[in-house]
Formats: sequence, C-alpha cells, structure tokens
Amino acid sequence: MALHVPKAPGFAQMLKEGAKHFSGLEEAVYRNIQACKELAQTTRTAYGPNGMNKMVINHLEKLFVTNDAATILRELEVQHPAAKMIVMASHMQEQEVGDGTNFVLVFAGALLELAEELLRIGLSVSEAISIFPDSGHFNVDNIRVCKILGSGISSSSVLHGMVFKKETEGDVTSVKDAKIAVYSCPFDGMITETKGTVLIKTAEELMNFSKGEENLMDAQVKAIADTGANVVVTGGKVADMALHYANKYNIMLVRLNSKWDLRRLCKTVGATALPRLTPPVLEEMGHCDSVYLSEVGDTQVVVFKHEKEDGAISTIVLRGSTDNLMDDIERAVDDGVNTFKVLTRDKRLVPGGGATEIELAKQITSYGETCPGLEQYAIKKFAEAFEAIPRALAENSGVKANEVISKLYAVHQEGNKNVGLDIEAEVPAVKDMLEAGILDTYLGKYWAIKLATNAAVTVLRVDQIIMAKPAGGPKPPSGKKDWDDDQND
Repeated sequence: MALHVPKAPGFAQMLKEGAKHFSGLEEAVYRNIQACKELAQTTRTAYGPNGMNKMVINHLEKLFVTNDAATILRELEVQHPAAKMIVMASHMQEQEVGDGTNFVLVFAGALLELAEELLRIGLSVSEAISIFPDSGHFNVDNIRVCKILGSGISSSSVLHGMVFKKETEGDVTSVKDAKIAVYSCPFDGMITETKGTVLIKTAEELMNFSKGEENLMDAQVKAIADTGANVVVTGGKVADMALHYANKYNIMLVRLNSKWDLRRLCKTVGATALPRLTPPVLEEMGHCDSVYLSEVGDTQVVVFKHEKEDGAISTIVLRGSTDNLMDDIERAVDDGVNTFKVLTRDKRLVPGGGATEIELAKQITSYGETCPGLEQYAIKKFAEAFEAIPRALAENSGVKANEVISKLYAVHQEGNKNVGLDIEAEVPAVKDMLEAGILDTYLGKYWAIKLATNAAVTVLRVDQIIMAKPAGGPKPPSGKKDWDDDQND
C-alpha cells in the first residue's frame, strides 16, 4: 500500500495535484512586468522609419520579414498570460485605428518598467497606479491590393476599378462601355432537381436529345445577349457548350472563384448577382467603361476600369522583386489606408517625431510637482514613460538618445511645442515637425496611450497567478528534429 503524503497546508492544498500558483510582489508582479518588458524590448527595435526588420517563422513554417508589430505579434503566438494582455491591447489598437501597434507596446513596456522602480522603492501597487486614467464613413475594404511579382516598387500603380489575377474564359478579351451580368451560379445548362432516367432506343432519338440541350443553351445565352449584356461574370464553372455560344454572341466571359470577389465586383460596377442563369433586367446589370485582359509582367490580369474617379472601389497594383517585400508593402498600404479612415473620423493632427510625447512629459511632470503626497512619484514616472518613444526613435537611428532627449526638453522649455527628433541628421539634432510635414493622427495617439495605460494597469493589478493542471489527452506531434542537419541515413 502506497504511503499517503499530505499536501503542504495553505492555498496549495485546495488545488488539484499538478496546479501551480504564484503570489506577492516577487513571484507574481515582478514576473509579469519582466515578461511584458521582454515583449516590448523585442518590438522596440522595429519602431520608427529606421526600425529593424524581424524574421519570424510561424507554426506553419511560413516566413515573414517585417517591422510591423501587429504582424510580428500575430505570428509569434505569445503564451505568457500577462504579456497576452499587452498583445490584446495592441490588437485593439489595430482594430480601432489600424496603426500605432508598436507605440502601444513600447509605451506599455516603459510604463511597467517605471512602475517596477516605484514598487521597489516601497510604494504600494495602488499608489503606483494612482495617476493612470481609467478608461467617418470610409470603408477600408474599398481599397483593394493586387500583388504581381516582378519589376520594382516604383512600377506600382493605382487604378479606379478592380483587377483580378485571372484569364478570360472565351475568345473576347476586351470590351468598351461594358454592360455586365453577374451570376453566382455556374455558367452551364439547368440541372433538374429530381433525378430522372431517359431511355433512348435509336440514334435519331439521341441526336434529338442532344439537339434539344444545345437549343436550350443557345436560347439562354441569346436571351442574355439580347438584354445588351456584353460581359458575363460567373462564380462557378463554365461549360464548354455555354462557352461556344458566348463566343458566338460575342460575350466576354470571366470566372471568379471567390464569392467575396464577386460581391466586391457587384459593388464596383453596380450589378446584382443572380442565382440562376436568367436574362438580367436593366437594374440588375452593372456598367463599366472598359473591361480588358492585360499582361503585367508575365501575369495575366482582367481589369474592370472606370474612367471617372468617383467609383466605389479602387485597386493598388503592387509590383516587387520578392513576395516578402510585396507583403511588407501591402502592410504599409494598409496602415496608410487606415490612417485615412481615422482622419475621416477626426481631422486633428499632432506633431510626430517624439514632439508630442516630450511636450506631454514636460506638462505632466509640471503637474506632478504641484501634487502633494506619494502620488507625485507615480505622476512623474508616468511622464517619464513618454520619453521611451523619442528614445526608441533615436536609438534606432543610431544617435545618442540621452543627448537628443535633453535637447528636446531644452527646446520645449522655450515654448517650441512642435519640435521633434530629426532622424535624417547624422548627429543628435532636432527640427520643427510641423514645417517638415511629419504628423501623427490625434486619434491614433489618443487610443495608443489609453490602451497601453489600461494594459499596464491591468498587469499591475494582478498579485497572484493560479495555473490549473493542464488537461490530459494526447500531445500534439512534435516537429522533425535536426531538420536542418545534413544527415545521410
């Protein structure tokens, strides 16, 4: 009979065997702060125009070379519960603004680092967080990106309409003043809903049966052509017989496999997707100035083009020498489009290059000096956290951060609120961001500061970590070890 070993008294005896728990400053709070600092340090070197790229290989062994913090975090799959809170804050920034995710990480990391200093000099958690505050009509989907390998970034172009990496199905490859019929069903003959058996006894009956099918298909395509439609877009397969009659009546045929592409095209040309192969009425047909097959590099593309610039959807055709480069440019385009979306909601702008952060730090420090009691320490540290942004920009540009920050403070004390870091200078230098045209969106900054602060407060409020025993069951298969070693088995 096995000897029963009693559990240690206290909280541990209430949990299942295999569970873990950490409590107190040393075990829980400092551990959480350390994890978040490590995460912020990872993405900090990717901040700003001179930020370094990260090479990330995700669980599917797909390679990403990028300095976009949102992509890095999405592919890293962070597991630490406290670091996950910071990641969630950056995801919220991505959803709310579409840019500034790295700002959230760098600022939250700086807040926690300085909060740790306060805790170590004897302030309680509640005193350390006393300063931290509580808590357009533009559719981003209207800007499409079509990536085509080859040439260089300078060969990229913008087109009013849509571009698909497809070939036309029939012989007609170009149509001017296009009237477009869109079908979500296959471009094929009708199939009966019930199964039936046809008994054919003679060759003549076989010929008549085939002829009847051909006549039916001919009548259907002719009915579509008679409405004035000269382009048909289908979401399913195209039958050979239907293709023959489409060529006969000079109809251009395009096949799109994605139902999302079909919907976007309907939005672009003003058409209605029909579920059956029936002749469209005038209101159901779309219109486009020209539809044509073109060749970009060695890739065949079908272009639906509007001559006027008032179309619902535009496409940016990106060119690049590698897929990784084009993926990174696509992320940059996405950030730019999101910035436009933010400006449609709030047109206010603030100076960039660390100017806003230094001004905030200066004013919050001045406010902290007027506050009595222990909370002034938290206020001053909160102000100091803003220095992390110009510091990261300076370090990534290869200049001495302390020298730049002291210069910025000196200029801001004189009342020059718009002065920020000059990243193009080889020595530590500052310049007016408003004159240089370097600006940030007000909403982007507002949400980044708010989300980073809330995430930091949430992490600091945790004083105990309780981890249940992991669920049983089979373990996931481990990857092949030493896959990069040359072994002669």
